[in-house]
Amino acid sequence: MDRDAGPFDPPRQITQARETRPVSPMRFPDGHEGWLVTGYEAVRRLMADTRFSSRQDIGVPHVPYDTPGMPAPTEPSPQVPGLFIAMDPPDHTRLRRKLTGAFTVKRMKQLEGHITEIVERQLDEMAQLAPPVDLVKEFALPVPSLVICELLGVPYADRETFQRHSAKFLEKDVNLEEKMAAWTGLSTYLAELVVSKRADPGEDILSDLARDEDLSVEELTGIGFLLLLAGHETTANMLALGTFALLEHPEQLAQLRAAPDLMPGAVEELMRYLSIADIFYRYATEDIELGGETIPEGSTVVVSLLAANRDPLRFEDPDALDIHRTARGHVSFGHGVHQCLGQQLARIEMRAGFESLIRRFPTLRLDVPAAEVKVKSDMNIYGVHALPVTWDN
Repeated sequence: MDRDAGPFDPPRQITQARETRPVSPMRFPDGHEGWLVTGYEAVRRLMADTRFSSRQDIGVPHVPYDTPGMPAPTEPSPQVPGLFIAMDPPDHTRLRRKLTGAFTVKRMKQLEGHITEIVERQLDEMAQLAPPVDLVKEFALPVPSLVICELLGVPYADRETFQRHSAKFLEKDVNLEEKMAAWTGLSTYLAELVVSKRADPGEDILSDLARDEDLSVEELTGIGFLLLLAGHETTANMLALGTFALLEHPEQLAQLRAAPDLMPGAVEELMRYLSIADIFYRYATEDIELGGETIPEGSTVVVSLLAANRDPLRFEDPDALDIHRTARGHVSFGHGVHQCLGQQLARIEMRAGFESLIRRFPTLRLDVPAAEVKVKSDMNIYGVHALPVTWDN
């Protein structure tokens, strides 16, 4: 659904739904009925309630409800080994537990200095270029790609392969054949990688997992797919879209530049304000009361994290970007058992990325009118396709 209220604001349709009926019935393009949840409290309750299943094999598959003319498949999607984001406990618990040690706050904090080095090196390269440049290509995409490649033990030289496949996989309006080709391309690549790591493990997360005989190659491949996709696409989009938002709010940017200690809070506020991973699906496994409504068993439920993060009942003046706001409690990383495993890593990358970028490029500005920046309304993770910027040398 296009952000018709501006590049940073929820679609008017979503806002109106939250204002009139935070848990509301809706109709999918193929005619079947489901529910849309937009209120902050209702979203938090739903995501904490495991009776709302994440399993695509028991619900209607992920068909964007905002894509006219795209019929929903009539058969549920089969479960993919290792793709624990689409599983419920105890299967979800078993696989997620394998990864908790890899993403502890302590381990992420130990990486902070190295991540800052990666950011600074990338900005060194960008500074050598003659502006204007595309910030996505020269900064926002390389930084998280380098970080996740090092963490997982994926050769950075292969980045074009996985970036191309992951971008195609996240497109909304592609046919099933193209999407499956992207899935097959990336999963085949990862399957070969995890087999080699099982034979000759190194010092990386995929090698650590490959040493665990309890995990099959298929499960390792699914886990690798999820971590690689989530590990670079989300942070890359946040770095680019967050920079766009700051450049469009120069008074906020000036305050942040003058007081770098505001950066941790600013990152939380940008997460809340932008909510790049907006739409999630759940499936009611029984009749469930939510927000004064009864959601019947078998219903497909669409959850809007962006609408929840802009709920005036939770955040004062929610449509304003305010780096001084205490944005704790936002649901951009999800909530409940599926809350983002890599959230501390993402925070560290964003703090380091934004801090270094605005310090080293004090005259950074858009090179095109804001209206000409092409946003990713065609993708399942929101952002910008390119961000042309310039600065004074």
